[in-house]
Amino acid sequence: MSAPLRLSTVILPVRRWHEGGREQWQRAEELGFHTAYTYDHLSWRSFREQAWFGAIPTLTAAAAATSRLRLGTLVTSPNFRHPVTLAKELITLDDISGGRITLGIGAGGNGFDATALGQEPWTPRERADRFGEFVPLLDRLLTEGAVSHEGTHYSADEARNIPGCAQRPRLPFAVAATGPRGLRLAARHGQAWVTTGDPKISATGTPEDSVEALRGQLEKLEKACSDVGRDSAELDRILLTGFTPDGGRPLESLDAFVDFAGRHRALGFTEIVIHAPIPDSVFAADQKVFERIATEALSQLG
Repeated sequence: MSAPLRLSTVILPVRRWHEGGREQWQRAEELGFHTAYTYDHLSWRSFREQAWFGAIPTLTAAAAATSRLRLGTLVTSPNFRHPVTLAKELITLDDISGGRITLGIGAGGNGFDATALGQEPWTPRERADRFGEFVPLLDRLLTEGAVSHEGTHYSADEARNIPGCAQRPRLPFAVAATGPRGLRLAARHGQAWVTTGDPKISATGTPEDSVEALRGQLEKLEKACSDVGRDSAELDRILLTGFTPDGGRPLESLDAFVDFAGRHRALGFTEIVIHAPIPDSVFAADQKVFERIATEALSQLG
């Protein structure tokens, strides 16, 4: 029997708080989503010339406007974050929310965030090196009262993080990774693993190709866990939709989504994340269909 499946959403930070922003997060809670995430970017792709607000302040406001909904980033990266300051913000956010925060975290890419602070974009190896230092240090900062660390890329000098997270021993990490180094970080430090599928086939592959690619990623995750002596069943497995060859088709109808979700639950995914519709964008979808999926899909999966 397949594991229970959770359904979550991503609310991109594109609306002013007092012009529909607050209501969108509250509606996500009313619809019964497990978690509502937001992207942690300075700007993103086709939205670069449009309104785009900061992830941490948005989540703080969402925490005050909701009471049950889990909240999180999908994902934060080292591109413009430092573990010491991020840890302080996360501890505060976890406290305000009453322990409802999940940190999605990844190595970052070559988007606008990569150069916004004036630096040259890092190579894939440099991103992996930084990520490999960032995650363990952040783990310590969120679990120890005082941390000193002198690393290649990040340092901390008696950084104080009292009283720590509301969630113990710390808030959960959902580590986005597909390569061997990132998967090892997920195995060592993650409470969940995140994927968007295989970007190499997103434009030209078939849904069947995508399923096989995801199966391969899950097998690599299992091996990474085995290598560090961890049972892979301890990790939630999260699929962020919208980037596989299926594109937006799972949101075309309730039946289409139920079929999509059933295939991916059978692979071993425990959480599927869908984007809240944004008109005239790559995430355009019918709001009524989106809400039917939120309220009816899981019961149809059985």
